[in-house]
Amino acid sequence: QVRLVESGGGLVQAGGSLRLSCAASGGSFSSYGMGWFRQAPGKEREFVATISRSGSTTYNVRFVKGRFTISRDNAKNTVYLQMNSLKPEDTAVYYCAADQGGIPSPIRGRYDYWGQGTQVTVSS
Repeated sequence: QVRLVESGGGLVQAGGSLRLSCAASGGSFSSYGMGWFRQAPGKEREFVATISRSGSTTYNVRFVKGRFTISRDNAKNTVYLQMNSLKPEDTAVYYCAADQGGIPSPIRGRYDYWGQGTQVTVSS
């Protein structure tokens, strides 16, 4: 069973930065495509970014391009989300997810494993 544990969330002022981490255990991390999603109160969980098994391919949703960067360290079984120039509308619970198929994807249903989430709050 794969376990994903997010960390690094918190309260930050608009314009600030946070770096989220997601540590994986119990599986073959380097074979998984990984993704970050977020869910704001009263809204659907939405795609943020995804990365291929090797880290050579990444894709971000339009509204975070130029601000958020996804990366991974397969030696540490960890995927990261560097978030810069944060805005109040980025406030949400952020989740990491793993896809056994290894393909980077924006489709929530493709992911097999999910973390418990970490809260990010951006104040104006």
